[in-house]
Amino acid sequence: MGVGVSNWRLAQAVSSLGQLGVVSGTALDQVFVRRLADGDPGGHMRRGVEAFPFPAMARRIWEQFFIPGGKPAGDPYPVTPMHHRREPRSLAELSVVANFVEVFLARQGHSNPVGINFLEKVQLPHLASLYGAMLAGAGYVLMGAGIPLHIPAVLDAFVTHSPAEYKLSVSGSLPSGVEDPGMRFDPVQFGERPLPALARPRFLAIVSSNALASTILRRASGVVNGLVIEGPSAGGHNAPPRGKLQLNAAGEPLYGDRDRVSVPELRDLGVPFWLAGGYGSRERLLEALSQGAAGVQVGTAFAFSRESGLREDLKSRLLAQAVAGTGRVTTNPLASPTGYPFKVAQLHGSLSDAATYWARPRVCDLGFLREAYATTDSSIGYRCSAEPVICFLKKGGDEAATTGRICLCNALLANIGHAQIRRDGLVEPPLVTVGDDLNSIARFLSPGSNSYSAQEVVESLLGPTVTPPMLFQ
Repeated sequence: MGVGVSNWRLAQAVSSLGQLGVVSGTALDQVFVRRLADGDPGGHMRRGVEAFPFPAMARRIWEQFFIPGGKPAGDPYPVTPMHHRREPRSLAELSVVANFVEVFLARQGHSNPVGINFLEKVQLPHLASLYGAMLAGAGYVLMGAGIPLHIPAVLDAFVTHSPAEYKLSVSGSLPSGVEDPGMRFDPVQFGERPLPALARPRFLAIVSSNALASTILRRASGVVNGLVIEGPSAGGHNAPPRGKLQLNAAGEPLYGDRDRVSVPELRDLGVPFWLAGGYGSRERLLEALSQGAAGVQVGTAFAFSRESGLREDLKSRLLAQAVAGTGRVTTNPLASPTGYPFKVAQLHGSLSDAATYWARPRVCDLGFLREAYATTDSSIGYRCSAEPVICFLKKGGDEAATTGRICLCNALLANIGHAQIRRDGLVEPPLVTVGDDLNSIARFLSPGSNSYSAQEVVESLLGPTVTPPMLFQ
């Protein structure tokens, strides 16, 4: 669901109902910093920080970012350094604490598992983020938008607080022995004695094809406990179509027979799997179960529930469209700096609107989707196709790659009420991502109501007797 929509409140609500609530791990450090800058409404971040097992680290983070009473309304949010392969200790500590707090809060008030979902493409914060989530007792780690072969070994290492490494994907060729693209995190260097006992989360890989499913199971660095099979109707990033990219008349990628998953082949792999993308109804859930799936992953329906982090004005406008049957979602092949197709809800005043898109100056100050690349002096640099074009070109980027790119980092934070304010007074506009089944969410509204709860979604999907595990992201 992007950044902060699938937040601790939503995950807590779903897990407390016996299903699997999953928090979004993307950019959690920035979400945490902005909550503290707003004065920590409700005191929830303080509760999480006070439970953190390393008090000195928690105190450093709190004192650096908490603003009593919240920042003045017109002031910008604090800007932290962008992540790097070898980043300052303070930035790694921020990732550890932020991920701990989100999972800790989601686990309160019930005894059921909670998961956390990361994008493989957002590699730089992986190690510190995973360690923080494990400190809080995350029961599941989910990862897609890439091929997460190395995550199982990281989880295995962190169970014993052992060092873990993760190879950074780098575009171009680095001469042998010049610069090691590996990232390393040693929990012992960050923790305070005594180190707490940890349990290994179950790892679920999010994939889009039979070939990728079998590759993950065959080549992963450790145990893969299950698969989430996500089709192209799901929100967020979609896998590109296999073969040469072709677009329809509306400029959307065309998916064909090669992109369809064979469920019998999935069953033969011998691990549990969940189906995702357009499964937000009881009929589709029962269909998935009849095919041997362990359950389904549901995103869009939960994104518009009262507990989600999506801004209330965006929820109400898109819910009204759904009720009227006029909601429109497009698969934009250019928006994401990752190069993956990205689902976009068409909404006036958001970056789906051409006038709003062109009015926003190109700024890259968060950098989660930057690409690591080999520089001409044989070192590792970072660039983003959504940054100012002249900066991207100076880093060896191809100008064609900048066409239509959107700064998802800032837009997705704007979606949850944490829009950055620029010096000229510009407020970062949102960009809402949902699945193709946007209009179907009207079914969850009771007569005369303009909102619904996560519980109403669960009850609608499960009915009186069926209780499989469900996932959402």
